[in-house]
Amino acid sequence: MPRNKADVRVRFGQKLRQLRMAKGLSQEELAFRAQLHRTYISSAERGERNVSLVNLERLASALSMSLRELVP
Repeated sequence: MPRNKADVRVRFGQKLRQLRMAKGLSQEELAFRAQLHRTYISSAERGERNVSLVNLERLASALSMSLRELVP
């Protein structure tokens, strides 16, 4: 069964939130470390953003992990 685009965004958002919380970071702190806005983090976690490769790399770096570990 093929997955739609919204599904991958939601799955990514859930994983991003889980990883952020496991590291004890607020959305504000993750946004600061990734050089993104807090509302961007919030909407990504809700599955409302189609996160770009550049921002995926920023988020992975801010979470001290590889892209492979970040992407579901």
